[in-house]
Amino acid sequence: MPITVQVLQDASYQDQQDLQKIYRDAPPWLFAPFSGDSGLIESSLADGSLIAGRFNDRLLGAGRLQRHHDVWYLSHLCVRKVTRRRGVAERLVNQAQEMASQAGAELRLLAPAGQIEAQALAAKLHMTLDVLATGRHSEPGHCSAILPG
Repeated sequence: MPITVQVLQDASYQDQQDLQKIYRDAPPWLFAPFSGDSGLIESSLADGSLIAGRFNDRLLGAGRLQRHHDVWYLSHLCVRKVTRRRGVAERLVNQAQEMASQAGAELRLLAPAGQIEAQALAAKLHMTLDVLATGRHSEPGHCSAILPG
């Protein structure tokens, strides 16, 4: 399945609908520190940190990519339930890793402590998983979450 990964700047009405479908089945821990999917989507679109995987003009997965000087953090990664286990999350992570590398930065995954899904994805992709305490979302060292697809 050829997935195109892009940073979402201006989400169309259809993109907004797709994003809601992506996060609809996500576990509650995925949204911390946001109040829910709407808060996560709005904040990530506003600060330009939302990346998404697109297939046939529809969004299948999304995540929050926070860019810092030496390290980029990928969190809140989720794939639509009907398209999970088809490599969408892996494609999103690989593309984020390539973008970070081109900027001279390392990509790390972020998730709250004890999230088995995040640990499994990090192990599968041989990536660093930073386990963080609940706190503000905008700074490294604070809580974010990831869910494999």
